Amino acid sequence: MAAPAACTRFSDNYDLKEELGKGAFSVVRRCVQKSSGLEFAAKIINTKKLSARDFQKLEREARICRKLQHPNIVRLHDSIQEENFHYLVFDLVTGGELFEDIVAREFYSEADASHCIQQILESVHHCHHNGVVHRDLKPENLLLASKAKGAAVKLADFGLAIEVQGEQQAWFGFAGTPGYLSPEVLKKEPYGKPVDIWACGVILYILLVGYPPFWDEDQHRLYAQIKAGAYDYPSPEWDTVTPDAKNLINQMLTVNPSKRITASDALKHPWICQRERVASVVHRQETVDCLKKFNARRKLKGAILTTMLATRNFSSKYDTQGRQTITKKGDGSQVKESTDSSTTIEDDDVKEDKKGGVDRSSTVIAKEPEARRQEIIKITEQLIESINTGDFEAYTKICDPHLTSFEPEALGNLVEGMEFHKFYFDNVLGKVSKAVNTTILNPHVHLLGEDAACIAYVRLTQYMDKQGVAHTHQSEESRVWHKRDNKWQNVHFHRSTVTGSLQFACGHK
Repeated sequence: MAAPAACTRFSDNYDLKEELGKGAFSVVRRCVQKSSGLEFAAKIINTKKLSARDFQKLEREARICRKLQHPNIVRLHDSIQEENFHYLVFDLVTGGELFEDIVAREFYSEADASHCIQQILESVHHCHHNGVVHRDLKPENLLLASKAKGAAVKLADFGLAIEVQGEQQAWFGFAGTPGYLSPEVLKKEPYGKPVDIWACGVILYILLVGYPPFWDEDQHRLYAQIKAGAYDYPSPEWDTVTPDAKNLINQMLTVNPSKRITASDALKHPWICQRERVASVVHRQETVDCLKKFNARRKLKGAILTTMLATRNFSSKYDTQGRQTITKKGDGSQVKESTDSSTTIEDDDVKEDKKGGVDRSSTVIAKEPEARRQEIIKITEQLIESINTGDFEAYTKICDPHLTSFEPEALGNLVEGMEFHKFYFDNVLGKVSKAVNTTILNPHVHLLGEDAACIAYVRLTQYMDKQGVAHTHQSEESRVWHKRDNKWQNVHFHRSTVTGSLQFACGHK
């Protein structure tokens, strides 16, 4: 790692550029090192908002990342701590997710899958050699260094990683992502490095056929499958996979962790180190097709889960300046910030539910209709957020250009188009304090087929005026949504006369 500079201020060494991603307490932005002109990714953590426990975890992540220097691991170059912010400066990886790259390839074979898992195993071997267990190996954490053909696979996100002594096995708490959890974690037994190999086995299975070895909408049944090691190789897709590939998966998905293959031995397996002789080079179109569906499903599910967890109380999403925040659930189960993945869970003291299984309140698996309902609630909240922040551009992207509406400000007339609303954005919204707190009460979503929906809710809005006087008002709203080109648009809304101290037009002041 580069030696820390004499000055400790981030801005002395780096120029911040555009945002690349966002989490509960952190934002990732591209940055340029002033001395060299090199580009990096800066993870900026707001330490004011961290609990003492979260702060310890942040320090653990930085300490672990400093230890690890390997071509298949996203490298930490700098760690700068200031009064309210901690900056972690990582490699800027621009190739996106490995799994997204695979589906864009013209050719993909078993030999390609072997090369992918080899790089993942190299990164895991380096971790284990340095006494680090990742604990959250999954597709979302497998990135590509660049968009160039043959770019290196990079393992990312050490937020759940722990340090172990040698082959130590202990109970380090319940952590990981449901489909990739090992039997020993689910059984709440002591665990260690083998949990990463189990996850590699799940990943390799998906790399070969495009779907996971363990799957059930009901999490209890999913966990029962994993604990029993109940997976198979169904026809016809597995008929074309070589016995050597299956043999490696079997050694990785061995229920007994003491008999599970190690990263070092997996790298010596013929299917890896003699792939030219052993692995098939036939193009696997069915795998690519399945992987496309798998990617789409996990992206949607990740977005829904993140929404469900982050917007349970919509009012808590805004701080006193009206800026968006996302609060973690406060029920003892910690939900790790997640943008587009199946949600990662970490719980140091997992509660047992009445069925004797693991408490799964933080990893609700949404059913399909429920998924669409959550999508409608989320897009409605985004629309209201654009109003609260006076962002007309964002508002127009969510609304149909010919949006129709009935609202008190139009004196009962039906208004079409955006001009009526633009007047309020331009002349009214900017004049009022931006400290706005909105709560959606009792949202009811009616699904009208795949591409249309109606939502009805009560909207409670609080804000402070320029004189520091608090105002609250309530209105009843219904909105009709239509999906075009895979994008939801608000095509009509109806709002009751506002009760309270000040009226809003189309939801604005």
